Amino acid sequence: MTNLDPRSMIALGGFMSAVMAMVLLFMRRHYPPSIRGVGGWAAAPLIWLGSTLLFGMRGAIPDWLGLVLANQLLVLGNVTYYMGTRQFLGQPPTWRTWNWVMAGSTVVFIYLTYWAPNYPARVGFFTLLMGVLYAVQLRFMLRHGGRNFPVRLVEVVLALHMLVLAVRLGSIVAGKAGSGLMEASVFQTLYVGAYVLTVLMLSIGAVLMATDRLRTELEHLATYDSLTQALNRRALLQRCEDELERAQRYGNGPSIMMLDLDNFKAVNDTHGHQHGDAVLVHFAERTRQVLRRADRLGRYGGEEFLVLLPGADTAAAVGVAQRIHVTLASGHPLDCQVSIGLTSWTGPQETLDAMLSRADAALYRAKAEGRNQTVEA
Repeated sequence: MTNLDPRSMIALGGFMSAVMAMVLLFMRRHYPPSIRGVGGWAAAPLIWLGSTLLFGMRGAIPDWLGLVLANQLLVLGNVTYYMGTRQFLGQPPTWRTWNWVMAGSTVVFIYLTYWAPNYPARVGFFTLLMGVLYAVQLRFMLRHGGRNFPVRLVEVVLALHMLVLAVRLGSIVAGKAGSGLMEASVFQTLYVGAYVLTVLMLSIGAVLMATDRLRTELEHLATYDSLTQALNRRALLQRCEDELERAQRYGNGPSIMMLDLDNFKAVNDTHGHQHGDAVLVHFAERTRQVLRRADRLGRYGGEEFLVLLPGADTAAAVGVAQRIHVTLASGHPLDCQVSIGLTSWTGPQETLDAMLSRADAALYRAKAEGRNQTVEA
């Protein structure tokens, strides 16, 4: 272990930072703009790279570069990573607070480098500052990050490095700070190695978080109608098939409703397609408000929608239909009228095609008998 050269390990960390920066910059360029924070994640490894270059040249460059600026760039890289994480998770960056922290820490580093040179105090202050920064980010991610694997990975990396920093701080208090960063001791090698591994794992965690978000967005696009945010036809029919399979095993099958906005063509012809789109969005929002958590609304095509009501008998389904009529007659400028054809599960022999056919026939009767009503089949 003591044969490992800290300078070589720092160089390795710089190389990995450069590689991960290129990966994240590529992602930032080609991922959708809805995935925010990737720019901060890409900038962080570049800042870490600048820090490692200055650390590696310590002794050959002035102390204000090799000590003060190198340490501050390392802190800045972690702050930038944290700001990227905040943006990714939908929270505003807090640069103003951390700018003050950076300014104050710069004064401390200058003081401990030039006015009162003290290597153990400087290392101890840096270790404490990094520990606080990691703790703030870990707390933020535990509160806002969710439970998926990439987020948990970053949380574990932060927690483990905080543990390393705590051990390092303890060794400094015990008078074992060492004589310098490039000292080839076991402790120093462990600390530098932990830093190199943390830089790599944080960057990998950022890549995984962004990729997981992209996968989620693609799944959403493949499942939901982009205008109304209702399920698309394919996804809703699959949910219906799944519910019928469940009903065949356990009974208590679903009801389905076929809904069609009345005189919608006249709305488009009179007010234009943008107004028509606004009506569709309003209709979907109002309808979702009166559905149960288990119910599913899908856009069947054009101005025609389908509602799946798991475990609902005819009486319950009629009650839902009545609530839809009521909520669409509230006096909003975008309110519309809707005809509904309703049918319920008849037993284990039931098929989705049969239910859709009955609901469609009931919808046709609702239209023929004057619209803005519900007809059962």
